[in-house]
Amino acid sequence: MKLLPLLMVLGVFAPGAALAAASAPKTNVLFLVADDLNCDLACYGAAGLQTPNIDRLAARGVLFERAYCQFPLCSPSRSSFLTGRRPNVTGIHTNPNVRTPVSPHFREKLPDTVTLPQLFRRNGWFAARVGKLYHYGVPEDLGTSSLDDYYSWDQVINPRGRDRDQHHRIFSLLPGTADPFGRVLSWLADDGPDAEQTDGVGATDAIGLLEKFQRESRPFFLGVGFYRPHTPYVAPKKWFDLYPADQVVLPTLSADDRARTPTAAYGSFYPEQDAMSDEQRRQAIQGYRASISFMDAQVGRVLDALDRLGLAQNTIIVFASDHGYHLGDHGLWQKRSLFERSARVPLIIALPDRRNAGRRAAAPVELLDLYPTLAALTGQSAPAYLDGLSLRPVLENPDASVRRAAISQTRLPQNIEGYSARTTRWRYTEWHTADGQPAGTQLYDEESDPREATNLVSHPDHAAIVAELSALLAPVRTRR
Repeated sequence: MKLLPLLMVLGVFAPGAALAAASAPKTNVLFLVADDLNCDLACYGAAGLQTPNIDRLAARGVLFERAYCQFPLCSPSRSSFLTGRRPNVTGIHTNPNVRTPVSPHFREKLPDTVTLPQLFRRNGWFAARVGKLYHYGVPEDLGTSSLDDYYSWDQVINPRGRDRDQHHRIFSLLPGTADPFGRVLSWLADDGPDAEQTDGVGATDAIGLLEKFQRESRPFFLGVGFYRPHTPYVAPKKWFDLYPADQVVLPTLSADDRARTPTAAYGSFYPEQDAMSDEQRRQAIQGYRASISFMDAQVGRVLDALDRLGLAQNTIIVFASDHGYHLGDHGLWQKRSLFERSARVPLIIALPDRRNAGRRAAAPVELLDLYPTLAALTGQSAPAYLDGLSLRPVLENPDASVRRAAISQTRLPQNIEGYSARTTRWRYTEWHTADGQPAGTQLYDEESDPREATNLVSHPDHAAIVAELSALLAPVRTRR
């Protein structure tokens, strides 16, 4: 009677145990990515913004209060977090233009890299994409694969809705130019139901794939990329009606904002945005908020399907955006700066067992951390070259921390580069010209000055923190 426990201890039954482990069901991943979404969400504390579905996802997972992109621009950011490498390693510092719509691509510099979905694909998961995961030219590339990575997916679906064919109705600050919508503030309160918009079509496509995976009992990595709230801010009129333009409160500016000091920190502005009237500013913010609530409704449809099909009990859900977004704060619009609203992103991770549901993690994290985190949570060996850190310790204890600071960088058309370190309290940013000459520094106490109105970098009391954070930036800045 004592022989059986002894044999188990000695590992005599190991082959059977290994077989049982090998046959255990793989944990699925539902990877939801919004486009150009800042943290102006109800679950992040914004009053009056209606995002009930993202809110309920936050209630079933861990919400990361200080998550940051590595580059506040679509292609550099997505290339970074989907490869797990920093932008200086991928070589992607800009979006494609109309002359080179499929370049630059990270495989030009890293031809043999294994992307996040490719890792899952290699190890037995069915990897599928609906909509924008890698870079898309929005709105011109809707319905195409744009700047995709074909090694990453077993199946791709490129939704296209009525918004792609309504360009003649969209208001643009620069009508008749070569790119009047994708780069320029533009908006439309559209007719027709949600389901006819591109994100509505994409949600329907994602639901169809979930139904297929459930029927076939197939483990999956499903990336669902929503196009909103990226400009043009197009959504059915009912979503615009939630946010009357005359009730929009415009942000106030600091003395540095008005003087645009240091100059490099404000290099992401566009002249046409400076020329907007206050009425147009309110309409733009209205359209942006309407697009968020519309996108949130499509997130809800996908989450409902996951629950209805019984897949949620074995699926990790991630919700994030590629970068943040300015809405007139600092006198800036859209992205590409290294202020908080541009670099910070929403991030929610919900585990199947709903561990620490509704908790908030305050430690700084990076989008780079998603790759090693999902690999660890699903029992896979991540490539040793990854630049991120697993957030598994934070998911197990939201009070934990895995890094001192999150680092973001940008490159502006004026041949200026910036690097920024964000701790739980401080944001420190260095600017340099293309030939390495200093072009300004900034230090903000984000606890006492969340508007980033007072630059403390020259204050002698903060010399030690400046030196510490500058040392953290140096290896990222010099690595190529």
